[in-house]
Amino acid sequence: MTQNVFELLDGIDVTMNAGGMNTINIVLSFVMFGVALGIKPRMFVEVFRKPKSVLLGMCSQLILLPLLTFCLALLLGGSISWSMALGMILVASCPGGNISNFMSSLSKANVELSVSLTAISTALCVLMTPFNFWLYGNLYLHFASVQADVPQLVIPLWDVFKTIFILLGIPLTLGILTSQYLPKVAEKLKKPLQWLSIIFFLVMVVLSFWSNRVAFLQCIKYIFIIVLVHNLLALLTGFTVGSAFKVPKADRRTLTIETGIQNSGLGLVLLLGTTIFSNLPPHGGMLVITAWWGVWHIISGLSVSGLFLLSDRKKK
Repeated sequence: MTQNVFELLDGIDVTMNAGGMNTINIVLSFVMFGVALGIKPRMFVEVFRKPKSVLLGMCSQLILLPLLTFCLALLLGGSISWSMALGMILVASCPGGNISNFMSSLSKANVELSVSLTAISTALCVLMTPFNFWLYGNLYLHFASVQADVPQLVIPLWDVFKTIFILLGIPLTLGILTSQYLPKVAEKLKKPLQWLSIIFFLVMVVLSFWSNRVAFLQCIKYIFIIVLVHNLLALLTGFTVGSAFKVPKADRRTLTIETGIQNSGLGLVLLLGTTIFSNLPPHGGMLVITAWWGVWHIISGLSVSGLFLLSDRKKK
């Protein structure tokens, strides 16, 4: 039964043209603009005046998560295929997702810390994403005795520039300026923009998989459990690090969300928009894990935000 699932997954082939990726990027920029509508410039000063939480966030996301993902993949053993394991490692090697800033805002976490961690991890992904994927991918294939070669990742510099400057910097700047000089407009635009962006992103993922919907639906229960466990590990890693080092409650929430929400969009860009993985055997498992992460971390992020808010209400 498991082998049949693996074959179905690896047979899934999804393609996305430049127009589709550009549309997703535009949606992400609207997400960032919506988040920035609640930010004031002075808020960032405190984040870097006391850098403890920033350093812990970087450690949690860039060091602990890839390492623990590798351990989880080994622990799952024959329950996952080698391509699914590499998909998990690829997601864990990506920087924080922009949607985490919205989740931090929603859960009354430290939004400025969230934006700072997203920006820093995105800037470092040029080095850290290829390194972590190469290191833990090869270690997994070695210990799992799989005969395959892990391709060398090359992060396109233009894509990183677009993420940092165009998708992060420009929307943030425009949002902050709107919040500063047009507060009434900012208040009216903030929530509608954020929710519309999330809905549109979900629609894009569904449309991308539509041609493979039969195979995908047959495997979704299996993929759901794997991504659920992996995402839960990521969320617990951030929460545990924040709790162990006794950072403020808002910062602990941010570390939880930042570690639990990865930029799976970058993973999809690498899988769909480049020829990096063309020499691998059929590896639809990587694609499905990465794409479902893009859907699931929105659901889990909203769920965690709701739990944080519920906790606040109970204390009141």
